Amino acid sequence: MDNDSARNTTRVTLGSLARVEGEGRLSFTVRDGRVEAAELNIYEPPRFFESFLRGRDFREPPDITSRICGICPVAYQVSACNAIEQACYADLDQPILDLRRLLYCGEWIASHTLHIYLLHAPDFLNVSDAVELARIARPDVERGLALKKAGNAILDLIGGRSIHPVNVRLGGFYRAPTLSELGPLAEQLRTALDDALATLRWVSHFEFPDAEIDYDLLALTHTGQYPIENGSLTTASGSIFAPSEFCDHVEERQVPHSTALHAYFDGHAYLTGPLARYSLNSAELSDTARQAATEAGLGAVCRNPFQSIVVRAVETVFAVDEALRLIREYQRPDQPYVDVSPHAATGHGVSEAPRGVLYHSYQLDPEGRILRATIIPPTSQNQAAIEDDLRKTLAANLMLTDTELAKLCEKTIRNYDPCISCATHFLDLTIDRA
Repeated sequence: MDNDSARNTTRVTLGSLARVEGEGRLSFTVRDGRVEAAELNIYEPPRFFESFLRGRDFREPPDITSRICGICPVAYQVSACNAIEQACYADLDQPILDLRRLLYCGEWIASHTLHIYLLHAPDFLNVSDAVELARIARPDVERGLALKKAGNAILDLIGGRSIHPVNVRLGGFYRAPTLSELGPLAEQLRTALDDALATLRWVSHFEFPDAEIDYDLLALTHTGQYPIENGSLTTASGSIFAPSEFCDHVEERQVPHSTALHAYFDGHAYLTGPLARYSLNSAELSDTARQAATEAGLGAVCRNPFQSIVVRAVETVFAVDEALRLIREYQRPDQPYVDVSPHAATGHGVSEAPRGVLYHSYQLDPEGRILRATIIPPTSQNQAAIEDDLRKTLAANLMLTDTELAKLCEKTIRNYDPCISCATHFLDLTIDRA
């Protein structure tokens, strides 16, 4: 902390934000008791995936884009497949679609559990990290690790490995598991369902600040199904549109203080992710997950960002329950993939990554070479809302010390579980009080 009494300025710097994926910095200025500016400075180098996809074969994006993120690679694979399969008029058999949904359930379980136990829960239990949490709540952390292991087991069996799965291909999979191979996985998931329900009960008893976001919410919807791997885009304000219309509503803007773009929906900041998914789709949860959500104290809509940890726990219960259903009803496809032939067309694909809507678009030439690629991850869509939420939080808590403000800002950002590396195309914290 540096104090300059002549200028009545205080600067506080946090070297990096703990317990988020990626690196960045938050800077804000307070003058005459008012928050003058608050900026998320994402300084990770641009990733350039959209650029080096140009000229590649249309079959390559599922493997290449999965490398954007080690936490949610399936989301990138599925959104890429959805976009290119649409462009190429591919019609997948239902057993292949079900297998893709099962794989995605594994990613939701693993990602949500990692966030709940290792990143977010320490905030509510006043410990610095998961290591300290394990000292005071070892059985809880062990339960979380077992639950994440169950998610990884799905990824291993269906995807070939738990990080950057290698069994996914355009049109389906290289190989589909046999029913006998799914038996041990189902047994593991039955135990995982108990762990997921216990996790929800655990986090529902945390103390949550009284807060509510007023941004519009964007998520997929799918009649009769809680959306994961596909659907129509829907907002809380009443808009419903197809993936091909995504960029008619969502505009990305470059800001000078960040290597990540900020996205706006019809000119306004908005939010995607668990709060949006749950608030627009809670009626489509499985009976087990819906009952558990009610017992945890959630209504049909949740707009408290601090309770996002509860919503993630509900979605974990759902993902385990849904995985068990898919295994019970599994029919091994006659062929694990459908042939996909190139077309000169543009395809648009969306899916619900753990952190929210992930959009891909690819323009192909007649031979299947990629002429243009557009990838808009959920964290870049949420960044304008996160900045605005930070600005409001700071304005309401200027009576705190700089150290206390820094801690509160970190907690606020972790509510949104930003994946900063995905967004670069937080947190050093600098506070100027003048």
